[in-house]
Amino acid sequence: MTKLLICPSERNAVRFLSQRLPLANVPLLGESLLEYWLSALAIAGVKKVIILAHDRPELALDVAGAGERWGLEARVVNESRELSAAEALLKHSPELDGVPAQDAITVLDHFPGLTEQSLFASYQSWFAALRRWMPSALMPDRVGMNEALPGIWKGCHAHVSPQAQLRSPCWIGQHVFVGAHAILGPGAMLEDGCFVEPGAELTESWVGPDTFVGKYAQIKTSLAWGSTLLNWQTGSETQVADPFLLCSLRRARRRPTAGRFKKLTDLYERNKGEAGLLWKHLQLHKQG
Repeated sequence: MTKLLICPSERNAVRFLSQRLPLANVPLLGESLLEYWLSALAIAGVKKVIILAHDRPELALDVAGAGERWGLEARVVNESRELSAAEALLKHSPELDGVPAQDAITVLDHFPGLTEQSLFASYQSWFAALRRWMPSALMPDRVGMNEALPGIWKGCHAHVSPQAQLRSPCWIGQHVFVGAHAILGPGAMLEDGCFVEPGAELTESWVGPDTFVGKYAQIKTSLAWGSTLLNWQTGSETQVADPFLLCSLRRARRRPTAGRFKKLTDLYERNKGEAGLLWKHLQLHKQG
């Protein structure tokens, strides 16, 4: 059985989420939406998956590879724009082995099994879907996370002070540090690599990966990623100027563009030529 997955391009209602990564790649409790779907399809017995990606398709390829992690065959197709379900079916129907259209195509705008819970209609719907997904995030092929207490999930490499207050439901990812007297929850979700100082408070909020939360921070009903704070109820966005309150712990890597490679090559060739002329001049000078 073959399945078509359509990765969503930008959605104006949740533009903040796609600024760093494509929507299908944004970490949602430690894994991307694409990873959750590939796990669910493998469990359902799907053997071949075609991933249609328009927004930064190379990042979809970084996640999916050839599908070997899930024991299936995966292929990423770079589309010139996001296709509708009907367009995808028309273009790729020869590869679907006669599978009915309603079973063959999925737009990645919801979690597996939660078709009625849209992720990208608004920040409110995104947060509600993520909160509801917490008990289901531990897919059968996932290791390193466990339910430490009822409704509290924690990575095995996370460090949480015994003096911290954890209120269910709460998600603490891998390599997260939570200091003494910090208050997490209800509804607090910390992605991998976060650092929460002693005394900080997070309620009904999501913190993106590798984000520092200072001891004076009180984050409520918000998304915090790097130095950006966005209220998921109102959509209001703020850039926090004080890095002792909120900041990114890791600078995003930028891939060199083809133009940069060309400049480096030209510089090398020019310098190589000049070095060659200088060498010849020295040899002639010795001979003279």
